[in-house]
Amino acid sequence: MNQIQKSKKRKERIRYQIRKKLRGTSEVPRLVVYRSLDHIYAQLVDDVNSKTLFTLSTKSKEITDKISGLKGKVEKSKMIGKLAAEKAISGSISSVVFDRNGYLYHGRVKALADGAREGGLKF
Repeated sequence: MNQIQKSKKRKERIRYQIRKKLRGTSEVPRLVVYRSLDHIYAQLVDDVNSKTLFTLSTKSKEITDKISGLKGKVEKSKMIGKLAAEKAISGSISSVVFDRNGYLYHGRVKALADGAREGGLKF
């Protein structure tokens, strides 16, 4: 097993350990974060009914004009968090379970969480 396979297996194990403790419902869905090199994605998931309520990302066409003036990935992540909170509150969701998806709670992941809290979501 080479180093890349070991790294992927380790990340997968961490993700499963976190996921084992979290469960989203229709009243309190799970806010999942995915981070790639250039973009960040946030989605609300209802695990009981196996449904994704909505998805937002820095690639979404409806929000590219809102984040185009921002510099840096951290600022864009914070804006995605605020927009996710607005969308959730408009759908009568006030609290969520935060799923960092195996990423460290630092940098862009923390900025997205802070933006969601500023937008009015409770974790």
